[in-house]
Amino acid sequence: MAKYSKKSSEKVEETMHEMKQGKLRSGSGKKVKSRKQAIAIGLSEARRSGAKAPKKASSKKSSAKKSSAKKGSAKKSSAKKGAAKKSGGRKKSTKKSTSKK
Repeated sequence: MAKYSKKSSEKVEETMHEMKQGKLRSGSGKKVKSRKQAIAIGLSEARRSGAKAPKKASSKKSSAKKSSAKKGSAKKSSAKKGAAKKSGGRKKSTKKSTSKK
């Protein structure tokens, strides 16, 4: 399990307090309503200030499953893109008609 410093937990606590007061805003300027988003903002601020806050806490098994799932979905989406390109609009003629009289 990932270990977080006291500084990072204090930062998350501050952002949670701001969210509950309705003062916390996201990067786009909208009000943050989600608890998870407030935690993410707090951790990113802690990382910027140099606190120990790991980016992702995941096991090797789950990451292997995720990568294989991504590969399968990537193949499906590329097949769909190819089919969409094939059924595209008008065909352009490659021959130029130059006639001299």
